[in-house]
Amino acid sequence: MLAIIADSPSLARSQLRDAIAFAQENSIPLEVVHTAEMDRPEYVRNDPHRCFHCKDELFQLMGDFAQRHRFDSIAYGVNPDDQSDFRPGQAAAARHQVAAPLRDAGLTKAEIRELARRAGLRVWDKPASACLSSRIEYGRPITREALSAIEQGEDALRALGFRQVRVRHHGDIARIEIAKDELERALSLPMFSEFTRIFKGLGFSYVTLDTEGFRSGSMNSGSSVQPLIKLLS
Repeated sequence: MLAIIADSPSLARSQLRDAIAFAQENSIPLEVVHTAEMDRPEYVRNDPHRCFHCKDELFQLMGDFAQRHRFDSIAYGVNPDDQSDFRPGQAAAARHQVAAPLRDAGLTKAEIRELARRAGLRVWDKPASACLSSRIEYGRPITREALSAIEQGEDALRALGFRQVRVRHHGDIARIEIAKDELERALSLPMFSEFTRIFKGLGFSYVTLDTEGFRSGSMNSGSSVQPLIKLLS
């Protein structure tokens, strides 16, 4: 077997470094490949099917790699819990006949984490982290500058001691999501000043703290997005 990491501007450097370190710690053979989804206009325009175009690029590249290196199949980590959200990338996986062993085994995220804990893998409780492009509101083009601002903002929040965070990019507005069990610590005037300093320094005009806290897939909710998702599905 061979593990593959797809590197591109939508992958945070801290995530890449940690994945490489984890592979080295566990003697997992690893190859880092570079994807070019940013060269696809249909990806950059950032409609609700953006993830399909990203995964289509990834699985095409991996398919070519597998052929050259004589691998019989490609697998990815989708699981049954991923079926509850809008995930167009799964359509790309089906198109390229990518295997989904965790889904087929019926293993939930909680069960996968428990098995990882029992195996002594340090990442068993690592916070989930989708690609940086998922932080940009639909209809706003994906740019390297926006991805960099999001990455720097999330790194800065983690440097303040917050563990589960998202920076949602709404043009001039940065919407900060912090896990509910950490939210109380964020609700102070000194912390508000820190948030303002960080995000205005990254080019945002307005800084907001989302009082609902962190929730996965929050960009897929809202009255303006859901009809468009339904239309394109």
